[in-house]
Amino acid sequence: MDDNKITITTDEGIEKEMRIWFTFHSEDFGKSYVVFYDEQDSEGQIYVMSYDETTHELFAVEDEKEWEMIEEMVEAVDDAEGEEESV
Repeated sequence: MDDNKITITTDEGIEKEMRIWFTFHSEDFGKSYVVFYDEQDSEGQIYVMSYDETTHELFAVEDEKEWEMIEEMVEAVDDAEGEEESV
């Protein structure tokens, strides 16, 4: 995860370079997360995975409570960025 970019491998085995939007750590879940998107995707879909800060290995998020926390974080960051743009 260097230079705000991350390389992921799709389910089809294709490597894609993605842009990191932000990262954060949750004390409640004891995990770090990376929020990223494909700059080539005009739909603006975002992706989130947890990761090991030492190895940078990525893990799928499968817990519903974890997703609720992530959604709240994404909304908070999006709202904060929207406020900055309106200033």
